[in-house]
Amino acid sequence: MQTLQELTRQAQALANGEHVPLSADEQEAARVLNICNGCRYCEGFCAVFPAMTRRLEFGKADVNYLANLCHNCGACLHSCQYAPPHSFAISIPQTMAAVRGQTYQEYSWPRPLGKLYRRNGLTLTLAAFAALSLFLILAVGLGGQGWDALWGAVDFGGNFYNLFPHNLMVGLFAPVFLFSLVALAMGVRQFWRDITPVTGGTPVPPPAAAEAAHNVLSLKYLDGGHGAGCNNEDDAFTLARRRCHHFTFYGFMLCFAATALGTVYHYLFGWSAPYDLPSIPKILGAAGGTLMIIGTAGLWRLHTRRHPEHVLAQQKAMDRGFIALLFIIAATGIILWLTRGTPALALMLCLHLAAVMTFFLTMPYSKFAHGFYRSAALLRHNTEKRLPNPVGLGSE
Repeated sequence: MQTLQELTRQAQALANGEHVPLSADEQEAARVLNICNGCRYCEGFCAVFPAMTRRLEFGKADVNYLANLCHNCGACLHSCQYAPPHSFAISIPQTMAAVRGQTYQEYSWPRPLGKLYRRNGLTLTLAAFAALSLFLILAVGLGGQGWDALWGAVDFGGNFYNLFPHNLMVGLFAPVFLFSLVALAMGVRQFWRDITPVTGGTPVPPPAAAEAAHNVLSLKYLDGGHGAGCNNEDDAFTLARRRCHHFTFYGFMLCFAATALGTVYHYLFGWSAPYDLPSIPKILGAAGGTLMIIGTAGLWRLHTRRHPEHVLAQQKAMDRGFIALLFIIAATGIILWLTRGTPALALMLCLHLAAVMTFFLTMPYSKFAHGFYRSAALLRHNTEKRLPNPVGLGSE
């Protein structure tokens, strides 16, 4: 593991356009990319390959940029004549996954917390959720209303603010959420600065920004380059991963919209939660939670069946921990809504709040970060491809 001083020197060297030594994972990526650059059979599969053909050498910034441009669809692996067991042992999915994991650690903010990426797996996620659940349950049981509040002996009138006041929840969650946003923003900001010289430092034109947004929202590069989908457990094409990602992403965004609109209702109009159907926050939240449950359940199934060359063994725990946490958040939220007028309200509220707090605490150091780094890489790619090819190799 590199020290903080080494990482700082590397960041300064990148900013100055100096040569930066590659890590072992980056050296392997550069080797693989050089071989792929001579073959180009996979050029139409995704954005990585046309971006690769614009380069004759692959420095640290190039490798980090291309690794985060990769969507790990697996199509190139199953089409590659040099894939294992060939002596070249070309595996773009695994090679790029290793560099992405290193990228998240190196660009984390504060840097020392980058170690959490290596530890933020399924076990840690479930342990944090259990610990926070226990803390909230004890807080309720030892509070003014006593343990009767958990056994249904206290009538909260279906209003969870009678258990945890609104200002208390804001005071608990807002600082953690704001820190997570700042931590993510700082990391992606430095990543953007480092990869910008790779593409000439050209300002982002509006058409490039629009196309990048479309690519992100549609998950364009999970289609295998031909619209039939990507690979999962074998060389058969499937749209299942793309659809499950869509269910999860748009479900999450609907839940976020429900929370944001509820905040507007509370502070601007004085309309306090909880809200009932057919209120807009409730419709958004119910729809979002349902989509997240479907999407994360599908992603879990797909992940457990993935081809071993698509993923790194050491990153499986982080991926599954993130999927499991999103499922728990959605499931406890839906159950809380369905049991709001029953004695189970207090317990379900503790479980749901613990899941949300776990998500906020781990957000900058979990798989959640990959969406931000990938979006930055797509934005840079859609800027770069509008420029003349600097080396005269290939074309879009």
